[in-house]
Amino acid sequence: MTKPSSLADTLSDVPPADRPAHIAIIMDGNGRWAQARGLPRIEGHRRGVESVRVVSETCTELGIEAVTLYCLSSENWKRPQAELDFLMQLLEQYLVEERKTILDQGLKLQVIGRRDRLPPGVIAEMEKTLELSKDNSGTKLVLAIDYGGRDEITRAVRLISQDLADGKISQSQITEELVSSRLYTAGLPEIDLMIRTGGDLRVSNFLLWQLSYAELWVTEKCWPDFSRDEFLKAIREFANRQRRFGGLNVNE
Repeated sequence: MTKPSSLADTLSDVPPADRPAHIAIIMDGNGRWAQARGLPRIEGHRRGVESVRVVSETCTELGIEAVTLYCLSSENWKRPQAELDFLMQLLEQYLVEERKTILDQGLKLQVIGRRDRLPPGVIAEMEKTLELSKDNSGTKLVLAIDYGGRDEITRAVRLISQDLADGKISQSQITEELVSSRLYTAGLPEIDLMIRTGGDLRVSNFLLWQLSYAELWVTEKCWPDFSRDEFLKAIREFANRQRRFGGLNVNE
């Protein structure tokens, strides 16, 4: 069997217009993956970085406009301090060691979520990569760090309420578009496909507003085992679905 010359060849029968413009991923199952192999939970997180690289490379080759990765939820601060310390170290290490790859691939890094609880080292390396990649025109690599969907919506409500109190807007100007413009994801395309690894059937406070019409795809594979083939499988299945957006198919 001849090996495809590129990833794009494996989806040659799927027109670019039928591929998702924006993919969101809940990267779940790192701890379970490690425990199943008799390893510390932190080893699952370490291996998960390789899957991040696979996803970013695949999105670049396929011309996916944006991919948002759920790196750290606002609820994750409840985890053991040793695990949190490792996650912060791993995040800082990723921002340093993957910087060249991000720039070489033409990725534009974006970060959503709170920053006031992150260590100074993480913030510093984050700012460096954000600055260096800001003019890149490739896939937008969006990292959701210390992120919570409810917190994001609450923040947007506060911003709109302040504008209303200051007389900058009137009540009649409060629309879905206005709310969207106050979210962290303002300026990004609508999410078309949400992937969750690890098999759980929930959205875990991730992009609650933005997932309104997204197609959901769940795999039993844990994040460290999320391969290129599995990613392409999700994209192909998305392309074969009939999206209604509240309406009916032409044949119904």
